[in-house]
Amino acid sequence: MVAPPQPKAFPVSWDQFHRDARALAWRLSGAGPFEAIVCITRGGLVPAAIVARELGTRLIETVCVASYHDYQNQGSMQVLKEIAPAVRSLGDGRGKGVLVIDDLTDTGKTAKVVREMLPDAHFATVYAKPAGRPMVDTFVTEVSQDTWIYFPWDMGLSYQAPITDGHKG
Repeated sequence: MVAPPQPKAFPVSWDQFHRDARALAWRLSGAGPFEAIVCITRGGLVPAAIVARELGTRLIETVCVASYHDYQNQGSMQVLKEIAPAVRSLGDGRGKGVLVIDDLTDTGKTAKVVREMLPDAHFATVYAKPAGRPMVDTFVTEVSQDTWIYFPWDMGLSYQAPITDGHKG
């Protein structure tokens, strides 16, 4: 009997994430200028700080959307905190001149919720999966849909089993 395929693991160190977030800023440097950054919490907080520093953007806002309720399964979208009216009204009132940042677009559901709030904003993520990729304008690295990204803020130091341990046939 063959075991069902396991999701691929993609652990990302702090150093790698910092390099990738700076690469995102480099790609975004020609797409602005941006009057404000809206980061999708919680995953967008770290890349937003790095991108804001690199682009010299001082106005940073959050929008809080919960979708992963148990770290493995994506549930229903829940907006926990809206974007401040002062940021929503920038530019054309539809997000023009606003940069929205998240760590990852997976299915695109979270980005869709935020894009409805700011349809003309520029959406950027560090990582993108195929299902969510159409929802973002700029990203750094594409990973397969069956890959689970382990971000540095979710990990501690521990033993990692070899890949072949999970694929005995």
